[in-house]
Amino acid sequence: VLATQNPLEMEGTYPLPEAQLDRFFFKILVPFPSTAELVEIANRTTSERAPQTRKVANGQLIVAMQRLARSVPIASHVLAYAARLISATHPTDASTPAVTRQYVRYGASPRGMQALILAGKIMALLDGRFNVAFADLKLAALPALRHRIILNFEAQAEGINPDDVIRQLVETVKTE
Repeated sequence: VLATQNPLEMEGTYPLPEAQLDRFFFKILVPFPSTAELVEIANRTTSERAPQTRKVANGQLIVAMQRLARSVPIASHVLAYAARLISATHPTDASTPAVTRQYVRYGASPRGMQALILAGKIMALLDGRFNVAFADLKLAALPALRHRIILNFEAQAEGINPDDVIRQLVETVKTE
């Protein structure tokens, strides 16, 4: 399931509660297209030639890909890093970095850790490897966690966003 949000067209829609946002695997930010990309969009959508689509997977293949992703091993020390990263998003945790204590109201849930690990497994496969590395989790951290960290008023007042916090956590949470 994909969902889109256009912040300019919020009339008649309501922001989802945090508990519902947590159910989304990733939150991907799509910036406004460059001039060259705008030209390509116009070329693809305003000519008389209709875009051609083709089937690339069926339900059976998708289920097989899900099984393959879940079968990718993750070493215990890499799994422990994922747990430390999730714990570091909670301002009440004793070992929480200062950035979290200062700017975070609520941290990521266990569902966030599940998304982080599954995304790490997929990143490893896409890179041609058969086990999860720290780099896979670090790469997955922004899209997997940005909608799962709720910032406090101080962060909003200072223009801090979840990506700023996650980047600092990825830099500060030790891999070993």
